[in-house]
Amino acid sequence: MASRSSSRHKAAPPSASALDAGLRLLARRAHSRVELLLKLTRRGYEGGAIRAALLRLQELGYLDDQAFARSFVRRRGSVRGPRALSAELAARGVERIEVDTALADFGEAEQVVAATRIAERLYARKPFQSHREILDGIGTKLVRRGFSVAVARAACRTIVAGRSDPSEA
Repeated sequence: MASRSSSRHKAAPPSASALDAGLRLLARRAHSRVELLLKLTRRGYEGGAIRAALLRLQELGYLDDQAFARSFVRRRGSVRGPRALSAELAARGVERIEVDTALADFGEAEQVVAATRIAERLYARKPFQSHREILDGIGTKLVRRGFSVAVARAACRTIVAGRSDPSEA
């Protein structure tokens, strides 16, 4: 009867390098430098091999935290405000300066459009009667999703006005 290893971490196969594993992970989706470091560490690669692989991936242009942050903001900006996006990127190990640069492209006008779309979906589920109810019900949900109070109010005003174009409110 063969005994099984109870180790949670699998040792890296001798034929696979940290660079190969990093490339495979990046082929599935973009990662921040810290995310990739953690995944390669969990897979059992040695620190020196991981550092060398990360450096090479950066040199090749496959690992770029700034590009990752910009893409993340473009993708998730339709459902999260800048505060939530900033927190999510920080949790993924992206430096503050790179987060701020990526969020600079997500201006207030884009935020109001995204917040209004979310507000319309929330309003469609349960129509509210008054402006105060909309602010209390939908506005607070928008703020929890990372939008500023001003953006949440603008989105709620658009809903009250019955228009889908926030520039009309």
